[in-house]
Amino acid sequence: MSATPQKNRPTRRALAAAAGLVTVGALVAAMPAGAHDRGDGNGNGHGNGHKSRTVDVQLLSFNDLHGNLEPPAGSAGTVRKTHADGTVESIPAGGVEYLATSLRTARKGNPYSVTAAGGDMVGASPLLSGLFHDEPTIEALNGLDLDVTAVGNHEFDEGASELARLQNGGCHPVEGCYEEGKEFGGAEFPYLAANVTEEKTGKPLLKPYTIWKKKGVKIGFIGVTLEGTPDIVTANGVKGLQFHDEVETINKYARELDRKGVKSIVALIHEGGAPASSSYDYDCDSPGAGDGISGPIVDIAKGITPKVDALVTGHTHQAYVCTVPDPSGKPRMVTSASSFGKLYTDTTLTYDRRTKDIVRTSVKSANHVVTRDQPRAADMTRLIDRWNKLAAPVASRPQGWISADIDGRGSTAPEKPLGNVIADAQLEGLAPADKGGAEIALMNPGGIRADLVHKASGSEGDGVVTYGEAFTVQPFTNMMNVVDLTGAQLVTALQQQVSGSNEAAPKILQVSRGLTYTLDLTKTGAERVVVGTIRLNGEPIDPARTYRVAMNEFLAGGGDGFAALGEGTNKLVGASDLDLFNAYLAAHSTATAPLAPPATGRITVIQ
Repeated sequence: MSATPQKNRPTRRALAAAAGLVTVGALVAAMPAGAHDRGDGNGNGHGNGHKSRTVDVQLLSFNDLHGNLEPPAGSAGTVRKTHADGTVESIPAGGVEYLATSLRTARKGNPYSVTAAGGDMVGASPLLSGLFHDEPTIEALNGLDLDVTAVGNHEFDEGASELARLQNGGCHPVEGCYEEGKEFGGAEFPYLAANVTEEKTGKPLLKPYTIWKKKGVKIGFIGVTLEGTPDIVTANGVKGLQFHDEVETINKYARELDRKGVKSIVALIHEGGAPASSSYDYDCDSPGAGDGISGPIVDIAKGITPKVDALVTGHTHQAYVCTVPDPSGKPRMVTSASSFGKLYTDTTLTYDRRTKDIVRTSVKSANHVVTRDQPRAADMTRLIDRWNKLAAPVASRPQGWISADIDGRGSTAPEKPLGNVIADAQLEGLAPADKGGAEIALMNPGGIRADLVHKASGSEGDGVVTYGEAFTVQPFTNMMNVVDLTGAQLVTALQQQVSGSNEAAPKILQVSRGLTYTLDLTKTGAERVVVGTIRLNGEPIDPARTYRVAMNEFLAGGGDGFAALGEGTNKLVGASDLDLFNAYLAAHSTATAPLAPPATGRITVIQ
């Protein structure tokens, strides 16, 4: 497919061409009077004909789009706002038609504007994009005038060669071109992967950094994904690659940029944190700088050299604008814009022409909602309509019926109603002796990518679950495995939900009917799982007995920190998770007897 012609392309191509390594400079010392004079925004100081010493650069950013070209459905398509009186409002948000309008409106009056992203632009995408290996999303990002992005873990879902194709273009090696006479043109922005190297050569897989230039202003961007990417991506996706420490990598390339004379730098980091509130307008600098945020990004931010002036982050799908102290103790902006294009961040970087550095004390930032009450961008509407037409024969097929919303991705509870449906579908499909003889099924929560929404997404009618909607819930099409695990290994796996790499941010497995236990969140680490309460069909788990356990191939490989699940033996490979999900919907629902949201209670939670 040829890319849609875009405006401002010379600037972005220059950025891509300049993507040699670049880093940001040291902190600016105290500035003389008048140094903050920003002139008229065009490089002129108060009409006196002289260039102002400083110029404001607008940095627009977002993260974790995951191919959500259309507005996300259900609770996954809202953001929370807390009003002064304490009431919380859910605001429908997202969709590239609205994101494009928001970004284009924000750029007006800002001649120095650069747009960057924090990774996971593609992967785990709804069918509209996922069916076409995310070519539609890359095309949309080109249309959004994205200047640069870091890779995220999901950029590796289909391996390094597919990521290279998304960057460089060319039709899919197996499925070919999707539109007659059109070859996919690839991304018109650089993907940065500073901490990803090839095992054989030790060389970076993609560019580690790039330099954005405009009228003498230079800003370096370094992009990294989380070091733990191999733990959360299938083995085939990261085969032949090594992932390195985020802080060490950023500091290395910051020094290199500094040597090249680039004193202003922004790090794009696909790793994030957890603010104390889920409201996008929460002040996470209260009572002090960075006090309201926790998680991996805090230690990362504290370790990154002061040469870096701002951090655009992602991965956790949270919204925050915080200042976390750098190693010198000075506050530095750390931002994230939720997910699925529901927010964008607008950051002002005041660039000092004399020092070529950012005036850190002048950095301002805020998240803004991509509301759906603004005009839709016509070019994005055309793009969506074009791809929807190609997807329609597959996407619109009915798979089943539901009586109400069944919350999955949008649920914040450890046990999610849709998680129960998915686990039950896997158990039912793999319980027959010739299918694996499964007694238990386990589903990783991160693999549930959406809610099942009762309201029709198209012309199918309310309550109808289409193939496209089911695909959006289970987009990875992981093959299912049934393995032997001892009761002791099963207990260890449940403990690994809340200990080890998952202690700070628990990953609660969704369990099939018959498996019950108590999760005591007042305790710490593995003790949160009350071992004496673990039962299967009312009987205590026997540590010495062997159980047949169904799970997707990602979990069976020990993914998401579940090493115990990777110890399974006597493996049988079954149907895909999506096929089992669709089969369950067909078997348990009709137009006159739709599937109701299941009761929860398999996991008893003590808060």
